[in-house]
Amino acid sequence: MIDIAAIKARFEALAPVLDERGRRLFAASEARAAGRGGVIAVSRATGIARSTIDRGLADLRSGRLMSSTRVRRRGGGGKPATETQPGILAALDELVQSSIRGDPEAALLWVSKSQRHLSAALAVRGFTAGQKLVGRLLKRQGFSLQANAKTREGASHPDRNAQFEHINAQIAAFQAAGEPAISVDTKKKELVGDFKNGGRELRLKGDPEPVRVHDFVIPELGKVVPYGVYDIAANAGWVNLGITHDTAAFAVESIRRWWHELGSVRYPNATRLLITADCGGSNGVRVRLWKRELQVLADQIRIAITVCHLPPGTSSRVEVWRGCGRSNVAVAAPFVRRCLNGSTMAPFSHPAHRTGQADFPHPALGQNFTPSPTARRAQACSGVRA
Repeated sequence: MIDIAAIKARFEALAPVLDERGRRLFAASEARAAGRGGVIAVSRATGIARSTIDRGLADLRSGRLMSSTRVRRRGGGGKPATETQPGILAALDELVQSSIRGDPEAALLWVSKSQRHLSAALAVRGFTAGQKLVGRLLKRQGFSLQANAKTREGASHPDRNAQFEHINAQIAAFQAAGEPAISVDTKKKELVGDFKNGGRELRLKGDPEPVRVHDFVIPELGKVVPYGVYDIAANAGWVNLGITHDTAAFAVESIRRWWHELGSVRYPNATRLLITADCGGSNGVRVRLWKRELQVLADQIRIAITVCHLPPGTSSRVEVWRGCGRSNVAVAAPFVRRCLNGSTMAPFSHPAHRTGQADFPHPALGQNFTPSPTARRAQACSGVRA
């Protein structure tokens, strides 16, 4: 009498550690030990097919698998899709390549080349391929998801590098003399209020900061214009928030507030001030109001101001927002209310360096603003030393 319960108990104890070959050989060993009717009894106890047990008995008799490490014999398992579906690789390559070439008759023209769309396009052609299979085939063909690369800068001027060499030399000279050198720029307008913004902050788990679903301006709060001033030598950023428009008067007023709050304290004996900025916007090279307000500022603080504009196409290389990298204007309305008169921000570690290259020559390498004779006479009459 064959004890089916005992066979089942032994199989359940070893099943978690047995692979396909181990289960087959175990069942065959039990069937051979049970004798007549053992194949049927073991099949009932383990659920293994009788044909599998018969193959296991043949393996035991021949002994050819006892010294092998293979689970299945060579050639076993499912066949790759490239063999079961001839032409699928060529069809996939045609779909991708035709879209790259911009063929007007391409099946995927103006369609995202995602694995899901490619799988659907292959199904239209009579092939069966899921997203994972499409991904493996694309990898086999050398394709991968890649973003656009900004490498085409356009025309190059022969004196372009000399402009940056000049700006870098100016900064180095001012720093060597202990004179202030700052970089200024305006950031895009920001909504004031509890709006969604990029980044994360440490909070208790499951307690995120609640924000508004839609980015509609709050009439009573409006928007702010952040204007940043970055002290290159001190590696410190300062942001002034305007509540109306980004004008040249606002830009110079931001520099004036920086000087009165921080600059004059850091550089009490300064006689010159270097400003680096991009050539557009409120501090543009052709903005007359910018030049006029800078002259007024030079008369008020009684120091000479030199402005070096970066060539066109290099506004992203202005260093001010690197120095104010941790500032986040639109996180909450109370924060903006506290910062309306300007605030110092904790800067990222970023030393002064040459900025890069541009697409076109710049019309002027520098502009100088010195205190006017009227301001000097007023200074002499007041008895204040420059």
